[in-house]
Amino acid sequence: MSYPEPSYLGSGGEVTARFRPVDTPPELPRPGGGAASYLATGATTGGRFGLYRWDMGPEPGGANAHFHRTISESFFVLSGTVRLFDGTDWVDSRPGDFAYVPEGGLHGFRNESGEPASLLILFTPGAPREAYFEGLVELAEGRWQPGREELQAFFEEHDNFYV
Repeated sequence: MSYPEPSYLGSGGEVTARFRPVDTPPELPRPGGGAASYLATGATTGGRFGLYRWDMGPEPGGANAHFHRTISESFFVLSGTVRLFDGTDWVDSRPGDFAYVPEGGLHGFRNESGEPASLLILFTPGAPREAYFEGLVELAEGRWQPGREELQAFFEEHDNFYV
């Protein structure tokens, strides 16, 4: 393994860092007290990665077993207990636990603890996940009621293949 070819060829560096204060409101409030914060989208990282904070309320919820064809996904538990699916078993994960899932790897995450929980989700490369998350909230809130074929097309468009 080696470093990639340089993408910055200047000699003095640039003032291009982005800072997001902790009190920035989440971009996507969710039903049940949860929220999604778009920390670094694929659009802001030049497609290199997407980083999201996923806050879950105490009600059961999350993503069932699925895989992605084009992106890897990583999870880092910040608070609470999050059940992570590793392709074989659902594992109760606590703050500081981490999981990496390469392309094609079966995975899922759920909060079934009855308490709030939070995790960081990292996608590489930085696919445009925001439209997927927003569609899920519209679905959960009943503002979007697709038929089976439309829902399947939505999942496939966003590289989610549920098993």
